Amino acid sequence: MPFLLRHIARYAAQKLASNPRVRETAAKAARVVVDEARQIARGEDKAWAAGRALRRALNKLQGDR
Repeated sequence: MPFLLRHIARYAAQKLASNPRVRETAAKAARVVVDEARQIARGEDKAWAAGRALRRALNKLQGDR
């Protein structure tokens, strides 16, 4: 099973890398993820910070900012 997931992830990464617009969007999304990870790492209560980051992500997906 892990082999299949790894193969699917590699295929998706190759497809992303072949399209410049999608590659730029993926890079922006990666920057947001890195910023969230930094914020979680800086917090004193990492579980609380991770929960807040997850809530922000879910709100953005639902369109409720």
